[in-house]
Amino acid sequence: MANDIDLHLGKRLRRRRRLLGLTQQQLAAAVGVRFQQIQKYECGANRISAARLWQLSEALEVPVSYFYDGLSGGPGPMRREAPPESRGGDGMLARKETQDLIQAYYQLDERPRRRLLDLAKSLNTDAPL
Repeated sequence: MANDIDLHLGKRLRRRRRLLGLTQQQLAAAVGVRFQQIQKYECGANRISAARLWQLSEALEVPVSYFYDGLSGGPGPMRREAPPESRGGDGMLARKETQDLIQAYYQLDERPRRRLLDLAKSLNTDAPL
C-alpha cells in the first residue's frame, strides 16, 4: 500500500517526465529499468530507493530535492503544504498549455530559445528585464 510520500514522489516523477516529453520506456532505458518499474514508481506502488532517485534526478535534469517540493513536515505525521494552485507557482505547470509550451521551447536550439525568452520578457511590461 502506497503512502503519501510515495504517491507524491510518483506524481513529481510523472510531471517532470511529461514536461520533458519522455515516454516511460525512454526514462526506463536511461536509468536501467523496465518501463513497468517506472509505472509502479509513478503510481506509488513501489518505493523509489535513494540510489534510484539520484539516477532519476540526473536523467530528468533536476535536483533530488525537486521530488520533495510541496511536502512539509518533520517528526510526526506528514503535513502537506497548501495546494499548488493556491501557492500560485507550481499549479500553472500542471496545465497542458504550459507543458506544450515547455516542450516546444526545449525542442528549439539554444540561440532561438534565448531569443524567444527575450521576446517573452519584453512582452511582459510589469517584469524587469
